[in-house]
Amino acid sequence: MPDGSPQVWLAKRDEAGDVARLLVAFRDHLDQDWPPEAAMLASVERLVDDPDTEYLLAASAPGAPPVGLVQLRYRWSVWRDSEDCLLEDLFVDREARRGGLGRALVAATVDRARARGCRRIELDTAEVNEAALALYYAMGFDNDAYEGGRALFLRRRLDR
Repeated sequence: MPDGSPQVWLAKRDEAGDVARLLVAFRDHLDQDWPPEAAMLASVERLVDDPDTEYLLAASAPGAPPVGLVQLRYRWSVWRDSEDCLLEDLFVDREARRGGLGRALVAATVDRARARGCRRIELDTAEVNEAALALYYAMGFDNDAYEGGRALFLRRRLDR
């Protein structure tokens, strides 16, 4: 890769601290204060060894510290007869945005999902997150009709 171009790699166990640091920054960006940093690190250390979870890190240039990440989760789909990939989290530090890191992380997600034989990548984002929507649409994602209506992602919180 030429100097100055984004670099993306699969995080290793010894990079759990970098992954947790970026997830905490994402949590803070969302104006949340939970989970605490120690819990975030413990979760990453647990998941980094899980074959159904991957963390991709991104830097603005080779050798630079990571300033972006994506968390990927995989699960088998009976409807696809393959794994599905859930792009669970995508975050780039504020100072590093608009430099192609988000696009590089999404492209690497597509490559990782294809390599695992996935037939679908799913994600959710806020309707008001125009920058994220523009990126995802530009990268081929859509909100096609499902059984005659918009595809919706619903959730029910059971915590606290």
